[in-house]
Amino acid sequence: MGESMTANILVVEDEHPIQELLAFNIAQCGYCAIKAYDTIEAWAHIKQALPDLILLDWMLPSGNGVELTRQLRADQRTRNIPIIMLTARTDERDKILGLESGADDYITKPFSPRELMARIRSVLRRRAPQMSDEAVSAGGLELSPAMHRVSANGATVDLGPTEFRLLHFFMTHPERVYSRSQLLDQVWGDHVFVEERTVDVHIRRLRQALESSTTDKLIQTVRGSGYRFSCA
Repeated sequence: MGESMTANILVVEDEHPIQELLAFNIAQCGYCAIKAYDTIEAWAHIKQALPDLILLDWMLPSGNGVELTRQLRADQRTRNIPIIMLTARTDERDKILGLESGADDYITKPFSPRELMARIRSVLRRRAPQMSDEAVSAGGLELSPAMHRVSANGATVDLGPTEFRLLHFFMTHPERVYSRSQLLDQVWGDHVFVEERTVDVHIRRLRQALESSTTDKLIQTVRGSGYRFSCA
């Protein structure tokens, strides 16, 4: 992952022109498009690294989107990936089936690229707020992903890229305790083989950077469990 967080969007669509159009629109919005033509190819990508969102066509050559959604939701590792179903079907029953299988949203073809992008942004904001480039503020801290800037009680804080991502994740997921392995998955990326104590090193650096403004106390150690960002 580079300096800023770019959401990786897996596009599972067997119709080449539609897939190209989707990939183009996704890239225009600053996201990264990964293409798969069927469920087998989709699984290969997912096994390699978790995407941040899946755009999934209902009708695919090797099993349909609903089946894939059910499999993803049944697996511990993949169950939280946001999924938007794409379909030419306008039948109400199919929409319900798609959502019941675990899709987060649903869009029928033909769709306008603008509508699709609005849906993608809204699902990412809901399911993966650290992927949004909206500014966040809490407890005297303000963080702007787009500007890659952090201030504490009005003073600029200088953070390295990993500390920045760590703080962004904490600020978008406040009051919840995360274990070291969960933080590794969320901040460093799934399938990244990094020692768990690396998390402690970066937490220490982050706290040191926040110390002068006393906002370091927002990052709490929960004994035996991990870490939590809390303004309470």
